[in-house]
Amino acid sequence: MSTLLLVLHTPTAATRLLGEELAAGAQDDAIEGVDVRVLSPDTTTADDLLAADGLVLLCPANFGYMSGLLKDLFDRTFLAVGGALGDDGGGARTDAGGGTSDGGRLPWALCVHGRYDAEGAVRSVESIAQALPWRRVAAPLQLLGDVGDDERAAAYELGATVAALLDVG
Repeated sequence: MSTLLLVLHTPTAATRLLGEELAAGAQDDAIEGVDVRVLSPDTTTADDLLAADGLVLLCPANFGYMSGLLKDLFDRTFLAVGGALGDDGGGARTDAGGGTSDGGRLPWALCVHGRYDAEGAVRSVESIAQALPWRRVAAPLQLLGDVGDDERAAAYELGATVAALLDVG
């Protein structure tokens, strides 16, 4: 059985709704052979990330950047999960961020909710993810403002899409 890890930072009503939809989509009845684990960034460890066969991240956009808890997760786990550093101490590109070839890389996707803008938050996550042995399997889902039926459906679809990629049934 494959394991899909959902790392959800849900401090607001909007992110809680989106997290619920991501989880519901990942556990859609049509998807078999996928165990879905839901964790908060502050309780997620490097071992959790290494044990996962797929990953979905959810965070709010805070001041044009990813949430502090998600950044903390990267800070705590980056090297332990195979992050590559360049000569300058910054992240070294591994072609994992948006590459299409598998190469054993962890399939991942991102959902960001912001009030007015989510671009900076997406950019900040992707700048770190490109230095990890991960491969993005869906375009980042950027949702702004109030969360209605369309936004909930998009989150559900993202969760289901990543889970379906792991479906061995």
